[in-house]
Amino acid sequence: MDLATKDQQSELMLVRASDGMQMNLRALQGLWTEEQYLVLSDSSRQLIEFSDGMIEVLTMPTDGHQVMLAFIYSLLVNHIHPLGGKVLFAPLRVRIREGKQREPDIVVLLDARDARRQDRFWLGADLVVEIVSPDDPMRDLVMKRFDYAEAGFPEYWIINPEDETISVLQLVDDQYVEYGIFGRGQQLRSVLLPHFSMAATTVFDAE
Repeated sequence: MDLATKDQQSELMLVRASDGMQMNLRALQGLWTEEQYLVLSDSSRQLIEFSDGMIEVLTMPTDGHQVMLAFIYSLLVNHIHPLGGKVLFAPLRVRIREGKQREPDIVVLLDARDARRQDRFWLGADLVVEIVSPDDPMRDLVMKRFDYAEAGFPEYWIINPEDETISVLQLVDDQYVEYGIFGRGQQLRSVLLPHFSMAATTVFDAE
């Protein structure tokens, strides 16, 4: 049993390959409970996010997306794990608040023993990273900027392959401000990780 979307107008289908069953779930949009979402995403191979009764099936990542993700993840792990922190990558659900769950590409807690680190989903993060998806760039550039600020995540990195920039956003007074936008030939700087360094060029040239 799995989920699929036929187009960008949220025609959501439940598919069971064993018997060819298809069920249109559009009528249920806005009515899902958080527990129903958790059960649904537990049993699906898709990346699924949830917001106030609505579920959104994300497109499958591309090779280029995954290569950049693996590169950034390895750098963060090498930096943060020796300091006692924890870095994980999608799929992992992170609760923004009751009734809203996201699946960031990378999530970081500076203390691996942080009580927000739960097994079924995390209750928060210190840093989240998203690689902008070409199917809906505004999701990562705008919507998640508001969501992660609402959740109180201190820092949000947006990796944009389209213009080859990395935006480091710092939470100030419940909203994000741009700490820096880094492109080719520049070294990413972080408020949260003052001793961390990453060349933007190496991210976009990762193989």
